[in-house]
Amino acid sequence: MGKIVVCMGKSSSGKDTVVRELLRDNKFHLQKIVPSTTRPIRFGEINGREYYFHTEEEMRRLDREHKIIERREYHTIQGTWYYYTTSQHIDLERHNYIAINTLEGLDGYIQHYGRDKIISLLFQLDDGERFQRALDRENEQETPKYSKLCRRFLADSKDFSIENIEKRPITKTIDNNGNIEQTIEEVNKVLNLYL
Repeated sequence: MGKIVVCMGKSSSGKDTVVRELLRDNKFHLQKIVPSTTRPIRFGEINGREYYFHTEEEMRRLDREHKIIERREYHTIQGTWYYYTTSQHIDLERHNYIAINTLEGLDGYIQHYGRDKIISLLFQLDDGERFQRALDRENEQETPKYSKLCRRFLADSKDFSIENIEKRPITKTIDNNGNIEQTIEEVNKVLNLYL
């Protein structure tokens, strides 16, 4: 029976880098869980790579079929967009999986699959270093969106408060203040224990 590694952390805490490295190395034969969304596809995106792009009706059908693991909604000037994860591409009889999600998303995974199927990794990084990484990344964009970066940074403080973290069964908190090789080594030790 397979398991699901759920990686969480504030923005720019290193989750994406770790997941990319684990998928590239493939030591644990992890399959990436691709989330779904109702927002329009953007230039350069490919359906099934960044997201599965569904209509709101398709999402509601999946919900009726009890295939939605977790869901978030965002009210934008273009309407309400949903981001969610479905079970339709997950086969725990054959594979182990890895996903990036939120603390609330972790609740959905545990409720859907049971706590024994979930390995939860919380990535932490000094806020100053995290903000600098986010700023450096934003400066590389053709049109930097600094206000969005600041909103996300402030929202993370609330979403990943000590109170919210303590409500969840975190398998391991990973300190990502060192270099990425040390972080990957620590993650590998955890996955060797649980996979």
